[in-house]
Amino acid sequence: MAEEQGLDLVEISPNAKPPVCKILDYKKFLYEQKKREKAMKAKASKVTVKEIRFGPNTDDHDYEFKKKHAEKFLKEGAKLKAYVFFKGRSIVYKDKGEILLLKLASELEELGKVEQMPKLEGKRMTMFIAPKKTK
Repeated sequence: MAEEQGLDLVEISPNAKPPVCKILDYKKFLYEQKKREKAMKAKASKVTVKEIRFGPNTDDHDYEFKKKHAEKFLKEGAKLKAYVFFKGRSIVYKDKGEILLLKLASELEELGKVEQMPKLEGKRMTMFIAPKKTK
């Protein structure tokens, strides 16, 4: 029947009992399938991660300036990676860095939730904040 119509016999689901086949143009079928997959991929949400860097002795004005940027990033729906970078001997101020990150987390509580609490990795203390879902 497929040869008479000049089309292909395509097996749709081989595991079914009996196997399901269709008579159609195979090239067109592949094209439609790729088109559907591309549309599904476009609908999938892409998570962007924005970074904000602090020093252990970051001043109040600098802190407020960076906090405003963090608020903007969370409102846009991006994840936030806030970290304190310890240079040289400033590693002795680990507690200051942790206090700074926890302060940021508490002030951004209504916009996002903490995904990972401050954790020291080498010379960086990192914390992740994910945006809250807006309805």
